[in-house]
Amino acid sequence: MLKNELIALLRLQRIPNIGDVIAKKLLDRCGSATVIFEEKKQHLLKIEGVGAFTLSGLKDAEHLEAAEAEYQFIKTNDIGYSYFLDDDYPNGLKHCIDGPILLFRSGNIDLDNKKVISVVGTRNITSYGQAFCEQFIEDIAPLDPIIVSGFAYGVDITIQRAAMEQGLQTIGCLAHGLNQIYPKVHKKYVAPIEKNGGFLTEFWSSSNPERENFLKRNRIIAGLTEATIVVESAEKGGSLVTADIAHSYNRDVFAVPGRTTDKYSLGCNNLIKQQKAQLLTSAGDLVYLLGWEVDKVQKPPAQKELFIELDETEKSIYQYLQLNGKQLLDTVALACNLPIFKVSSTLLNMEMKGVIRPLPGKLFEAI
Repeated sequence: MLKNELIALLRLQRIPNIGDVIAKKLLDRCGSATVIFEEKKQHLLKIEGVGAFTLSGLKDAEHLEAAEAEYQFIKTNDIGYSYFLDDDYPNGLKHCIDGPILLFRSGNIDLDNKKVISVVGTRNITSYGQAFCEQFIEDIAPLDPIIVSGFAYGVDITIQRAAMEQGLQTIGCLAHGLNQIYPKVHKKYVAPIEKNGGFLTEFWSSSNPERENFLKRNRIIAGLTEATIVVESAEKGGSLVTADIAHSYNRDVFAVPGRTTDKYSLGCNNLIKQQKAQLLTSAGDLVYLLGWEVDKVQKPPAQKELFIELDETEKSIYQYLQLNGKQLLDTVALACNLPIFKVSSTLLNMEMKGVIRPLPGKLFEAI
């Protein structure tokens, strides 16, 4: 992108009364950001939703000066950026009317042909939430999804650490510029995340981690992904805002249920009760409900070789399905005397190995 156009986009992004929705209307009408600042105001006022108040700061010199300074920061620090019409702009966000016109990035983010999910939740994660995050990532790892979160305390950093341990790409969406890290204690995770994944933000180097920024960045977390999972949440919280945004984008939303007496399960239980989220008890639920299929290329060719690799639990389930044909998950759990969550994750692993397959109606059969 040419220097003048990037500065004009930055300038447009900084004007207080012009949000991303109006900015896109102006860009569509004028063809480029540079032309917007050259166009006569009376012509711009003919655009639907654009009024005198909206354009009141259009020619303010302070916005141009700030844009030029931010341009220097981008160039000096080799900051990556994507314009919302560029090919490298995240495809999920392209379909969001309020997706940022400019997105800044660091690291080695690769979104091409990838399954992308976001996982969010309370900063006060419990042992129940931590155990779920770690098991979920271990079970979903064979499908190589990208894990998106907010790099905050609690569920965010727990899920991103688990993703790194499994070698999955993970993306942290920040509520501030790329010149700082919040919380500071998470600085030790920056390099490992940037090695296989990275960070995204719409905020400039002058932006601090203020409350309204966290709420604003939640739409990026929701928009990037095909599904958002809430692991734990109190009755009110930022993760519920993310879930609501994802729901408004017509994306799949999942919530991990908990006991009705647990403070940090109230938000999840309410999402399920209000039918804003589907109940999620395991990675297998996600795979089934999203219709993800296992890459056949990854499956070994011979069933006998696969059978040798099965552990005792897998052998028990496989033998039961061989003898009894198509069966429901609950029936398998009861017959094999195993907890449902264990059977669910085991069936997913067996599907990865190519020895069983899921069928409509939550049935499974041996191959």
